[in-house]
Amino acid sequence: MRPVSDPERAREELKAAIARLADGDRSALEFIYSATSAKLFGICLRILGSRDEAEDALQDVYISLWRSAGRYDPARASPISWLATFARNRAIDRLRSGGGGGRVQREAAPIEEAAEISDSAPLADAMLETTQRDAKIHHCLGELEDRTQDAIRTAFFEGTTYAELAEAKDVPLGTMKSWVRRGLEKLKRCLDI
Repeated sequence: MRPVSDPERAREELKAAIARLADGDRSALEFIYSATSAKLFGICLRILGSRDEAEDALQDVYISLWRSAGRYDPARASPISWLATFARNRAIDRLRSGGGGGRVQREAAPIEEAAEISDSAPLADAMLETTQRDAKIHHCLGELEDRTQDAIRTAFFEGTTYAELAEAKDVPLGTMKSWVRRGLEKLKRCLDI
């Protein structure tokens, strides 16, 4: 089954696929991969800067999803936001553990933990985003102080770490973390309204 082009319907089908995956339906992983791999690969590539590393991080994302699909709560996040967080976290973990920029050495996961997935040309990630949701997020971000807005955009859309942000803005790491934490709390309140 291929992902659909209507954003609202695509979101609902993605939620349903994650629920099926949580119940052990291996074919649901193929649908999720087809619907999300282009966007998640883009996140990994932007953070890691290496196709090989991004491909490895993307594999880690889907293995993690296989193990934790049952923890997805649609009331807390859209499916693509939840998966994008997986991708961002896996990529940053790989970046941090990479040492001097060389290839990361890691133990391979058993093949039984991955579903057989064919790489059929993934659809554009735009099918999963709605204009209304984007407008609301940008509106809420616009309500934040400039420094907080900039820090959140840079951290979450560009994959910059808090330490890198603190260094770039010449502030202590704790200060940067506080700005982002308080900004995310305000953002959450705005999005919940």
